[in-house]
Amino acid sequence: MSSSTSRPASGRFGIRVGEALVAGGPPGTAAEPEVAIGEMDGPFGTAFATLLGDQVKGHTRVLSLLNTDVMVRPPTICVSKVTVDNERYTSILMGTVQYATAMGVLDAVRSGDLPKDKVDDLGIIVSVWLHPSVATIEKLDHKVLFDIHRKATSLAIHKAMNYQPSIDWLLENQDKIIHKYFERGLKGEI
Repeated sequence: MSSSTSRPASGRFGIRVGEALVAGGPPGTAAEPEVAIGEMDGPFGTAFATLLGDQVKGHTRVLSLLNTDVMVRPPTICVSKVTVDNERYTSILMGTVQYATAMGVLDAVRSGDLPKDKVDDLGIIVSVWLHPSVATIEKLDHKVLFDIHRKATSLAIHKAMNYQPSIDWLLENQDKIIHKYFERGLKGEI
């Protein structure tokens, strides 16, 4: 398959997967969403409905909303990668980050990464990374946190829809990239 947004030969959209890391703000504000995008009338839709209906303590799944009763399209479900165990963290995750995710999805529609004519047929599952330390930051900059998570969501969708990184790029750069935590481990830092 090429690195364009063309459909598979079967004519089905299938499932697209992507991730992004956006940092650069104050400690705790980095975003690392992982997305899966697929058609709601098949196995992906079953997975989406199962996530929404099978709530797990500490990992509540919520629809991505612009406000308390305004869901985005394509329907998007946010799943926390971190166990949620306090009210402040919950409010930040289910407020600022949920809103940023919604805006990132709409940005992806506006940019053409998500086809506008398919928003009622597709769904998105977003695994959301929000550092637990945000719950302890007294004067958390919600605007910075919002901007970073919005950009990361849009970028993860872009990468998913464009099959990035390509296999050619990965093979060419395989030995040039070292996972930062592996490298820190080698240095005895963790």
